Amino acid sequence: MNKPSVKPNNPSFSSGPCAKRPGWSLDALSDAFLGRSHRSGPGKKKLQAVIETHRAILGIPADYKIAVVPASDTGAVEMAMWSMLGERGVDILVWENFGKMWAIDAEKQLKLDDLRVMNAEYGEIVDLSAADTDRDVVFTWNGTTSGVRVPNADWIKDDRKGLTICDATSAVFAYDLPWEKLDVTTWSWQKVLGGEAAHGMLVLSPRAVARLESYKAPRGLPKIFRMIKDGLLMDEVFEGLTINTPSMLAVEDCLDALSWVKSIGGKQATIKRCQDNAAALGEWVAKTHWIDFLAADKETRSVTSVCLKITDAWFNELSDEEQLAFIGQMAKMLEAEEAAYDIKSYVAAPAGLRVWCGATVEASDVKALTPWLDWAFAEAKAALQAKAA
Repeated sequence: MNKPSVKPNNPSFSSGPCAKRPGWSLDALSDAFLGRSHRSGPGKKKLQAVIETHRAILGIPADYKIAVVPASDTGAVEMAMWSMLGERGVDILVWENFGKMWAIDAEKQLKLDDLRVMNAEYGEIVDLSAADTDRDVVFTWNGTTSGVRVPNADWIKDDRKGLTICDATSAVFAYDLPWEKLDVTTWSWQKVLGGEAAHGMLVLSPRAVARLESYKAPRGLPKIFRMIKDGLLMDEVFEGLTINTPSMLAVEDCLDALSWVKSIGGKQATIKRCQDNAAALGEWVAKTHWIDFLAADKETRSVTSVCLKITDAWFNELSDEEQLAFIGQMAKMLEAEEAAYDIKSYVAAPAGLRVWCGATVEASDVKALTPWLDWAFAEAKAALQAKAA
């Protein structure tokens, strides 16, 4: 197969950290608040701007608390789990690697007595109707490692007695999240915003705050997990005074990304960009014999972390090790050509490809990528077959 002549302008298709917004450069950080305390007036103002701009763009209710927290989305989820779980039974819904991590933590670290873990294979989703929202429920909205997403929140009761703890890191700015159904929501700047990593966002409903203030978890909490003092929520944490020292360069980058979101039309614009990117990839999948979506059901298929499986009969006759090596070879070829970076499937997922289609990616780049995928597959297949002959 002839090598394609047109390359993506931006070959960054990693699922995290993700592509920077179109037109980004280091000049965007020229107003970063450096060499000063983040607890000073101007420093706190920057952090408050991150919080309130998120609230405005995403439509987060005024009575919900928002904080910038340590350790990215992972830190935000762990803060919630360690601080709140144990008051009642817990259901953890698992259909990808990070959900599995939360289940392992609940069982091995928190040692919860009343724990139910519901599992689905990669590419599938659990029976959401089986989850009991009178218990606490922990789940990912969009499975970054599986390409599977929650289709809606109809399964969450309005009059639930438990808390819903939602890892939404690949979903925020890509879907209209039903905040009234979510008690704890977490994400990081590095996904759909294309911001820098290391910091997480934590959103608490009034019900979640009430749990924090009424329930003392039967375990010690690291300093960076503590949100309660003298039985009350530490409001200052949710007003820009972070628990630990944040990177003000990363904060500035987040503010730049949020400014870009506002400039293109807000949340509905980022949602549409994700949908357009996923549709562009889908058009290629529909006409390509050797590839398909890992998530078969379109209703539960991600529009951000799109996971693909190779369906060619020849490939499926390879051993697991050979499949992984083949995918690795494709990825190396694409990177060497500067056509695509970091598109191997997640290490714990089935061997395949994963293409980030979040809002900072251009649909034209997705379209330019697809001939390169065909080329890399054909070249890697021919090389492997020749070696085996």
